[in-house]
Amino acid sequence: MDSSTLWLALACVLVLEGLFPFISPAGWRGMFEQILRMSNGQIRFFGLCSVAAGSIWIALLL
Repeated sequence: MDSSTLWLALACVLVLEGLFPFISPAGWRGMFEQILRMSNGQIRFFGLCSVAAGSIWIALLL
């Protein structure tokens, strides 16, 4: 993997992250309001699940 691949991956993340607030700003705001009501443990659990799913996906693609 070279540096251009890393920059391409980061650009793809930015595009995906920007789609939801662009398409549905009210839904995006509502999602953040729900996240603010979660406990730290719940947020950490979802973060851990995201890291695990992303790691597995990367392992399968490589």
